[in-house]
Amino acid sequence: MFFQGVDSFADRTALSLGDSAWTYQQLDAAAGAVAGALLDGADDLREARVAFLAPPGFEYVAAQWGIWRAGGVAAPLGLMHPPAEIEYALDDMQAAAVIVHPDYFDRVAPLAQARGLQLLTIDQALQATPQTGPEMTGDRRAMILYTSGTTSRPKGVVTTHAHISAQIDALVEAWEWTADDRILHVLPLHHIHGIINVLGCALRTGACCEMLSPFDADAVLDRFADGDLTLFMAVPTIYSRLIAAFEKRDAVSQAAVSAGCGRMRLMVSGSAALPVSVLEKWREISGHTLLERYGMTEIGMALSNPYHGTRRPGHVGRPLPRVEIRRVDESGALLADDATPGEIEARGPNVFEEYWNRPEATTAAFHDGWFRTGDVAVIDNGDYRLLGRNSVDIIKTGGYKVSALEIEEVLRTHPQIRECAVVGVPDEEWGECVAACIVADGPLELAELRAWGKELLAVYKVPLRLLCVDQLPRNAMGKVQKPAVKSLMESP
Repeated sequence: MFFQGVDSFADRTALSLGDSAWTYQQLDAAAGAVAGALLDGADDLREARVAFLAPPGFEYVAAQWGIWRAGGVAAPLGLMHPPAEIEYALDDMQAAAVIVHPDYFDRVAPLAQARGLQLLTIDQALQATPQTGPEMTGDRRAMILYTSGTTSRPKGVVTTHAHISAQIDALVEAWEWTADDRILHVLPLHHIHGIINVLGCALRTGACCEMLSPFDADAVLDRFADGDLTLFMAVPTIYSRLIAAFEKRDAVSQAAVSAGCGRMRLMVSGSAALPVSVLEKWREISGHTLLERYGMTEIGMALSNPYHGTRRPGHVGRPLPRVEIRRVDESGALLADDATPGEIEARGPNVFEEYWNRPEATTAAFHDGWFRTGDVAVIDNGDYRLLGRNSVDIIKTGGYKVSALEIEEVLRTHPQIRECAVVGVPDEEWGECVAACIVADGPLELAELRAWGKELLAVYKVPLRLLCVDQLPRNAMGKVQKPAVKSLMESP
């Protein structure tokens, strides 16, 4: 529904990438062409799922908006995902069509053709005759994002246009976005952080979203030094890398970066726990106390430290506008004591529609109409402080949330691995890194396992640590004891 207000910003710059820039009017026209290519004379895709794979930039937004304009459900694929993960997503969402950037055609085309799907390159789509699709009502399904969750395979999180609007509007209000903002975008665009918090908020308000892909720490610092950005949002891993790059610069360059940061109005960190050491070092460099917030694919952002006022390290603030939050104990009873840890539950117009084609999982995710996040928190002087997850099978690494069970399922297909258990272990750079404890037939080195795993898993899911043992720790019932595995992996 972004393009419904495009007339207000028609001649303003919406996107930039390198030396190229595009106005809102150009994006709107491109979306019409993509819609025409998808509809091919029909009047409505009727919520057909359209997967698309494009790097950050004009083509990505043209595909996203074009799918919506045609009445389809947009399903962005990850640039780092190998064919096996793309194949899974296409089958799970029951895709009707695929739009792909020419640079990724060879990766996607065989999969689409084998399934008889409509296959368009973005270049082809942009040459089509523009077409106006159906009316965009809030209750229409709009997007599917895949999240690992607690099951062995990713689930498709379905949001409607109304959900997306609610998620964006809450952030626009809380963080005071305006058309005069200019943000540097360095995040993946198959993840809610990059889609909603950065791209969505910018395009909703008539601001300019400047793309930088792939991420380059020195290029980011150079742009900070230019002094014309107003916002920046990233995951803790990126801030760690920016700190490392900053420390390698001479004093003159460091001063320019710090001065440029000082002209920005807001810097945000999320998608993983922010180490206090990183927050403090970044504050020394930039003068900014990073704003920490909390959210997930199913609910968008739910909690945020204040835009104005004190931001407390290790805390994620209070509920965003129109978002309801409560905490419950293990029995599901409401907690009155702020100091007692409880699971966060969320309710509001931001909460997703369903897990695609998984009615039982959808039902299980809710408790009396409240979404069960699985995250445990206490309330400290009015601010929420996260303690962790109920499940040890969720690993937050580099801003991504991945399923240990999914990784285990893949590792078990390795010819030398008889048994395995995957956990997340604390890591200064990644927040948590993926660690695999295995029982193997013969020696197996980490480098060998990583090379093999990169063919089947996104690179951020491939183990960074490996421990070979004679047997996995199990209880009397034969169940692997993940806490014991974590202890083994964390031992010196």
